[in-house]
Amino acid sequence: MPSTQLLLVGTSKGLIVFEKREAAWTIKDVHFVGMPVALIYEDERTQTWWAGIAHRHWGQKLHYSNDQGKTWQAVPTPKYPKDTFVYPNRPATLKKIWVMQHAGPDKPGGLWLGTEPGGLFYSDNNGQSFELVEALWNHPSRQDQNQWFGAGRDFPFIHSIVIDPRDSDHVYIAVSCAGVFETKDAGTSWEPRNKGLIAAYLPNPAAEVGHDPHRMLLCPAEPDVIWQQNHCGIFRSTDAGLSWDNVTDSNGLADYGFALAVDHENPARAWVIPAISDEVRVAQDLALCVCVTEDGGKNWQALREGLPQNHSFDIVFRHSFCNAGDTLAFGSTTGNLFLSENNGQNWQCLSHNLPRIDSLIFTHS
Repeated sequence: MPSTQLLLVGTSKGLIVFEKREAAWTIKDVHFVGMPVALIYEDERTQTWWAGIAHRHWGQKLHYSNDQGKTWQAVPTPKYPKDTFVYPNRPATLKKIWVMQHAGPDKPGGLWLGTEPGGLFYSDNNGQSFELVEALWNHPSRQDQNQWFGAGRDFPFIHSIVIDPRDSDHVYIAVSCAGVFETKDAGTSWEPRNKGLIAAYLPNPAAEVGHDPHRMLLCPAEPDVIWQQNHCGIFRSTDAGLSWDNVTDSNGLADYGFALAVDHENPARAWVIPAISDEVRVAQDLALCVCVTEDGGKNWQALREGLPQNHSFDIVFRHSFCNAGDTLAFGSTTGNLFLSENNGQNWQCLSHNLPRIDSLIFTHS
């Protein structure tokens, strides 16, 4: 029996599962009704679904399902050791779970977890327990030099974890605000990788640490090509993060934003969703568009067909944009969900009536 394409939508009022049947997308299920689902992740090795709940009263909760949502199990959320401090006299406590990533096919029980206030956690037992990665937490740039800080939040947070598909010990993380860090020994040691980035808000815009990547992804077919949508523009690396090229749109449209999608086969193609800067955070000119480059960021094209062009207050956050093959989808803080099945050339609105959308992923039943 052929599989059915699914789109999992994490919203401020639950997890909504869309399915495609006979060329139409409809809602199949709703899970965690009324709960803010800030994280949705599928472990592609096991097809396990993970949901991170950001409850205002009860705090962070972490659930998984091995049967595509028919049943859910809770696991203990990670805890910072008692002797860890964000700042002097400020003990570290879990504020939010931002991102999850499996550790590679050769580490079947391995899961990475990025959190706020800037802690990276690792599990070697499929998420049943997590331990703080001390080497990153104790990095001199954070502990001694105070170069990690919050960006729109009170504390720094890890929102992107990228695994080199050729070597599972080779991992990148992105921190707002600190920048990109790399390990080649599965987390035992870490080095900043921010050469070429711009931090216009710092006294030294070319500082080694203190940058604000909003989202970071690599091209699976050519893993040395890494993209990031940054607070200060769009950047691309072709040398595995050793240096970054500023590929911000010279015409000024593809610039500030949060969301990023990259082609899984073509390292020269990527999409971003531009917005007015951090003070405003709405679609540019109140006209929603997606920008695509086909040449590694040398040129950008605005894709608008099917998207609202009048009085659009939509903004799309980090994890609310995803792609699978020729299909792309994104959701906004105003509850609009859009989908394209031809690489963004045309868009359809799947719903105007959802709560704020915080995360999206494609999968199959």
